[in-house]
Amino acid sequence: MDKQLKSYLEKHNIKYEKYDHIPVFTVEQSRSIKLKIPGKHTKCLFLKDENSQFYLVCLPAEKRLNIPALRKNLKLKELFFASPEELKKELNLTPGSVSLFAMIYAKNVFLIIDKELWQQEKLGFHPNINNSTLVISHDALEKFVNSLHAKKEVLEL
Repeated sequence: MDKQLKSYLEKHNIKYEKYDHIPVFTVEQSRSIKLKIPGKHTKCLFLKDENSQFYLVCLPAEKRLNIPALRKNLKLKELFFASPEELKKELNLTPGSVSLFAMIYAKNVFLIIDKELWQQEKLGFHPNINNSTLVISHDALEKFVNSLHAKKEVLEL
């Protein structure tokens, strides 16, 4: 876990359980390690609209994001995956490590959390690197999200 994230979580008294594992780059690769980690398995997608507004969308790992429906919900003409360079610039991440916790670096990013995730008792997210998972409670998730200075919304995706 990077030092800034660890410091941020400590500063905001956000409790977590850390599970180290082999690096995983896709949901498919993470299925084998998920068996040993409690909480809802998640994925986060980094998207961009036609106006260069970025979106971090967090949803259950097994759920497929309906991009046209999300685009309609947000009243956007275009919505597509951002580039690795934009990911690095906006969230200080590389592909395969996209995580809710990168919102501590967000400059121009709108956080969207699937309602199903929001209702979970425990969830797991990478700590901005893909060789471990932090499991947090719903209360810790809420505390983290409320600590952010970014636009955020819980939607049924």
